Amino acid sequence: MAFALKRAGVAAFRLAQRGVLPAGAVRQLHLHEGYSLELLKGFGVTTPRFQIAKSAQEASAAAEQLGGDALAVKAQVLAGGRGKGHFESGFQGGVHVVKTQDVGAIAKNMIGHKLITKQTGSVGRPCNMVVVMEKMNVIKEYYFAILNDRASQGPMLIASSQGGMDIETVAKDTPDAIIKEAIDINKGLTLPQATALAQRLGFAPQTLEAAATEMVKLYKFFVKYDCTMVEINPFVQD
Repeated sequence: MAFALKRAGVAAFRLAQRGVLPAGAVRQLHLHEGYSLELLKGFGVTTPRFQIAKSAQEASAAAEQLGGDALAVKAQVLAGGRGKGHFESGFQGGVHVVKTQDVGAIAKNMIGHKLITKQTGSVGRPCNMVVVMEKMNVIKEYYFAILNDRASQGPMLIASSQGGMDIETVAKDTPDAIIKEAIDINKGLTLPQATALAQRLGFAPQTLEAAATEMVKLYKFFVKYDCTMVEINPFVQD
């Protein structure tokens, strides 16, 4: 089984910028999904095939290169709830799966317009580019994140078998579905610990090694780029 990280953006990567800061100041860099995917791909993490487009023409060209019968077009806006949002023009949805030949038209309705979601308020936020991505045949969606935990003063794993939805809603409605596990900062996330987590999440025996390997890669990414949080939602099996 192949594993791919379908979504990595908005809250996915908050890389602390290095530099001289006043005492007590915290500065974070929030990356768009497309740029996050580029970083992940360069680090050896499995990702879907994708291209970033800043115009409808670029989106059409990306669709031709990616090929296939259908592709996903995803508005790049730093806010959650993009799929259920709407643009100021009235165009509905910041995430669409469409026929390859329709990618350019969909991108035209997104780029240069403000997307309004539950997180942006009525003002909305501008969409200056889209990600054109291959459509995946998803078998199961999970949630996976690594963050700096204040209580334990170290990295913490947050995972759930209920991926692809708002994790805050999962925490509220079915708190038992969320797994929290501390990582020993001296050892890091080991393959045995990641494998045990994959088992608890319900991965099939033949997929455990692949899932655990991706988790370990993500932890190494988390450390290398001095992240405060890495969130993959959904973390998918295809």
